[in-house]
Amino acid sequence: MAKEKVVLAYSGGLDTTVIIPWLKENYDYDVICVCADCGQGNELDGLEERAKASGAEKLYIEDLTDVFADEYIMPCVQAHAVYENKYLLGTSMARPAIAKRLVEIARKEGATAICHGATGKGNDQIRFELGIKALAPDLRIIAAWRDPKWDMNSREEEIEYCRKHGIDLPFSADNSYSRDRNLWHISHEGLELEDPANEPNYDHLLVLGVSPEKAPEEGEYVTMTFEKGVPTSVNGKKMKVSDIIKELNVLGGKHGIGIVDIVENRVVGMKSRGVYETPGGTILYEAHQQLEELVLDRETTTTKLDMGNKFAQIVYEGKWFTPLREAVQAFIESTQQYVTGEVKFKLYKGNIIKAGTTSPYSLYNESIASFTTGDLYDHHDAEGFINLFGLSSKVRAMKKAEIEGK
Repeated sequence: MAKEKVVLAYSGGLDTTVIIPWLKENYDYDVICVCADCGQGNELDGLEERAKASGAEKLYIEDLTDVFADEYIMPCVQAHAVYENKYLLGTSMARPAIAKRLVEIARKEGATAICHGATGKGNDQIRFELGIKALAPDLRIIAAWRDPKWDMNSREEEIEYCRKHGIDLPFSADNSYSRDRNLWHISHEGLELEDPANEPNYDHLLVLGVSPEKAPEEGEYVTMTFEKGVPTSVNGKKMKVSDIIKELNVLGGKHGIGIVDIVENRVVGMKSRGVYETPGGTILYEAHQQLEELVLDRETTTTKLDMGNKFAQIVYEGKWFTPLREAVQAFIESTQQYVTGEVKFKLYKGNIIKAGTTSPYSLYNESIASFTTGDLYDHHDAEGFINLFGLSSKVRAMKKAEIEGK
């Protein structure tokens, strides 16, 4: 009788490598590994050999780079979704893309379960499991770190487990940052970052770029174009979204853009401290917002700010596959119809400095906005407006004076 199959979300790191023999030993499953390539680069080198050496029956390496960029990153950019005013959701928005592909491979392979290696203290367990539940409620979910059969609590114990099972892997027990990398960003946790009183060791920590202090002494101008809220070119070169992000990562990293040190509130209730490098994403958010300033009216802008915060919360909490996300995204997309034009800015030592914005749909009218009186605006019209706009304040003040005068 054929064994049941489990699909494992596989990164090739120590945790998911150990999980392969652990699943075979404790559940007698055939293990199908799925590695989602969301743009993490050379981290994929040697994965197939490693997975097979650990006991996996098969490894899928799925290229999700363009799907990630077009279907998950761009909605967040258009919403200007920022969690707690700093975090640009690099890990958060990748997880639903991965969860969806895990389910698709599980269906293809006839698997009865999906396993992940996210810890019981983090947000990723929530994001993976909510995604799987929404797309495949019939599949069993195995969270190794929460499983009663899991008895390893350190890297040293995991490495010893591998040794006992004859798995020769290139992992050591030395301390290093815990990192997550994809096309959009890289996150850093651990070591000196575990104490918020410590300054990050940027010389040791940074991967995608340099600190502002070490950026070039001369700024660099960049021009971007957008069509309906989607970036289409950088410095005159037309590219797809994923390549634009790659290009902006290089430019931003060079000039110390997008380094964030944050103590954030995790969904599970604890605070965590991390440093995020999002050079290209920070530029893209700023450029998109620079264009929106020209084309969105006041009321839409105000409402969109609220919806952007709501969208960030939805994504951070792993609720991508929900009617609420679809509804908020539909509103955001409706605001992008006229977000078309060109933005120019200068990158200089961690700063993105405006250098000019144009759009055929610009609502900025120089005749109205100029201090010189134009044909479309009569200064005297403001008097009646102010009288009506401030009427409630005036009535309240009159009533208060009347009461206090008694």
